[in-house]
Amino acid sequence: MRKKQAQILIVDDQEEILFSAKMILKKHFETIFTTNSPKKIISILNENEINVVLLDMNYRIGFEDGREGIHWLKEIKILSPNTIVILMTAFGKIDTAVEGIKMGAFDYVLKPWHNEKLLETIDKAVAESRKNSKKPVIEKTEKRYFVGTSPKIKQAYAIAEKVARTDANVLILGENGTGKYVFAEFIQQNSARKNEPFIHVDLGSLSDNLFESELFGYAKGAFTDAKTDTPGRFEMAQNGTIFLDEIGNIPLHLQSKLLHVLQTKTVTRLGESKPRPLNVRIISATNNDIKAEVKSKTFREDLLYRINTMEINLPSLRERKDDIVPMANFILENIAEKYNQENWHFEENAAPYLERYPWKGNVREMENKIERAVILAENNTISVTDLDILDFEDIQENDDNPLSEMEKTAIEKALFKHHGNISKTAEELGLSRAALYRRIEKYDLKN
Repeated sequence: MRKKQAQILIVDDQEEILFSAKMILKKHFETIFTTNSPKKIISILNENEINVVLLDMNYRIGFEDGREGIHWLKEIKILSPNTIVILMTAFGKIDTAVEGIKMGAFDYVLKPWHNEKLLETIDKAVAESRKNSKKPVIEKTEKRYFVGTSPKIKQAYAIAEKVARTDANVLILGENGTGKYVFAEFIQQNSARKNEPFIHVDLGSLSDNLFESELFGYAKGAFTDAKTDTPGRFEMAQNGTIFLDEIGNIPLHLQSKLLHVLQTKTVTRLGESKPRPLNVRIISATNNDIKAEVKSKTFREDLLYRINTMEINLPSLRERKDDIVPMANFILENIAEKYNQENWHFEENAAPYLERYPWKGNVREMENKIERAVILAENNTISVTDLDILDFEDIQENDDNPLSEMEKTAIEKALFKHHGNISKTAEELGLSRAALYRRIEKYDLKN
């Protein structure tokens, strides 16, 4: 039987799974790669044209929710969009696997698998990969960034452009959802390191016992589950940029370890004694009041000096009201493009609601609400009801208020949608039943 021309990568932390899958697949496909560490995916994809990745969803003992698989799925889709990903899990977490398919995975298999089913799934994935390779090559365009007209955000971008030309360490400050990741990415893309790795580390999600192994790597045998030499995030970012998100959440006893790496520009893997030289640009971010933490002795002052050669403050949406509607249109255009749709727009009466909504989650909250609205809306038109930003309790009760007519219209639509059901209408509008009855009386909507 002639083998099919395809390069397949199998990623699983269990050697017996890797061996078994390789034995099955190598009879049918030309080249099979295996690795027991997902951190090696990036280097393998960089060095080989992988058609299909068979990706386990769980790696660390005690963590069986599939989130690691979702993380690496995202990384693969960014690094190699035409590579087909098949998820596999031994725990039957169908919901997480389905979530993975929504995020771009081709299919999933459950362990232990049936050999025929595994081969059938891989075969279809290889065929899909060939279709992708026949698609016309589209030149990668520069990512678009929304700046706006607010003086604060324009100043922030101006600083970012200047500092991007240097190797200075940058500290980005701002509330949750203000776009700190986007800013770090903007600096990387406008720097001499733009074609090198950009490694994002969410320090707030790292437990104390994983901090060193994740950031600094480890040698084989350094601890019970250390089955192979593994680089940490700093080494993965070599010659590029590492983005240390939520740096204000690092416990004090671990801050000295991070400081040593930044001071010496070297990293030592767990289980080794020889430091490895680093050439990495450091960008950090936090929503904490970092200077207050220094005063309260919960954040090291010398570490702060190391990470904030340049400090950039990102304003909240409340501080850039004039940018809210243009930003919403920009986000809507990007989301419509993501779903391969066009001609989406907001209802004419949506602008005042967008501007007065508090946006406590800032840009991230806006993106979530608009994407949800695109999924729910009909006829490519997004209403305030679709956006779920109806909050009428603060509206002044007078006829001169320009929002009164919009409020009446929104209530009429919700009542019609729910066939006059008061409970469902009140729930959708975010009102109590009593508050809804008052408005029905006010606008004479009893009939």
